[in-house]
Amino acid sequence: MDSKYRLTKRCFSEQRIATIKVEVNTLIHTEIIEIDPSAIDMDKLAVASDILKNGGTVAFPTETVYGLGANALEETSIKKIFEAKGRPSDNPLIVHIAAVEDIKPLVADIPNHVDVLMERFWPGPLTLVFRKSSLVPPMITGGLDTVAIRMPAHPIARTLIAMAGVPVAAPSANLSGKPSPTQASHVVEDLLGRVDAIISGGSCKVGLESTVLDITGEVPMILRPGGVTKEELESVIGKVVIDRAIEGGDEKHLVPKSPGMKYTHYAPKAEVVVVEGEQQSVVSRIQQMQREKQKTGMKVGIMATDETKDKYDNAQILSVGSRERLETITNNLFRVLRAFDEIGVDIILAEAIERKGLGDAIMNRLLKAAGNHVVKADGGE
Repeated sequence: MDSKYRLTKRCFSEQRIATIKVEVNTLIHTEIIEIDPSAIDMDKLAVASDILKNGGTVAFPTETVYGLGANALEETSIKKIFEAKGRPSDNPLIVHIAAVEDIKPLVADIPNHVDVLMERFWPGPLTLVFRKSSLVPPMITGGLDTVAIRMPAHPIARTLIAMAGVPVAAPSANLSGKPSPTQASHVVEDLLGRVDAIISGGSCKVGLESTVLDITGEVPMILRPGGVTKEELESVIGKVVIDRAIEGGDEKHLVPKSPGMKYTHYAPKAEVVVVEGEQQSVVSRIQQMQREKQKTGMKVGIMATDETKDKYDNAQILSVGSRERLETITNNLFRVLRAFDEIGVDIILAEAIERKGLGDAIMNRLLKAAGNHVVKADGGE
């Protein structure tokens, strides 16, 4: 074996054996802990909680995606997250808690209308942005005076945080910029040898990160669309606006107020191009682009939907789910992007999704993966 590398094999009961190559100069021992979320082994979970208590890093499942956790109150622990992920230091982290009362030491104040949001959407895929207290380290907030807080619904996540007895900073458990992990095998692929422990707890139910809602202004503002839609929020608290900075454009001078705002995210190795327009026109445009790319020798992947997958041929075609059930697309999006990496395509031609309801979150992630490279089905770009 090449002395520069160590090969590590790990077998998951629900997954094939994966061989992972890790550079020795970044290698640390990673404990793999398999836990059934429907019957949590508290002794196994205690191993992970002790790692968090002692300043280590633990990847764990949530209902959205797998998170990479560390003690949110210790900068030495938080620094390990940035190092493991290769994450820019000005990209804020979300703090995860186990109970509503855990908020109080972390925030300067709690606006009156927040109680109804927490009652309706917590635990769940909604992150709320508060004015931070002096207890929260600047490294968590990217130097901002606000802190993003979430109470996850996943039983492993909440029990782990409660057992650790500290708030847990936890961005997605992937290398910075890659598609977020929705299965333990994704975490192993990215972070084996970079973190102290990985909890294998099955697939994530939602499949996209949480909605981030800034409640510090006069009108609540969505900083990142996610598992809770704008329509759902407005049904509870009235008017909600969307920060147009999340739609892309010139990010050079943007100060990110939430994870996922500034940097290219969720990107597979292949180039991604999103094609927008009326459905049949999108299919025709993708077919045309497919032929053009294949003439140059490129291996083409097509990210289709259940409604259109049979309209393509002579390419690597993967359906991301049904347009009639957008939750299937949120659940599959990152898995499909990673699947194209495994296939080894050169370019991914992806159908756009209508931007309403969960479609806002889907398109936010898809456009980030594409670096905002959009082609109009009628020929424009």
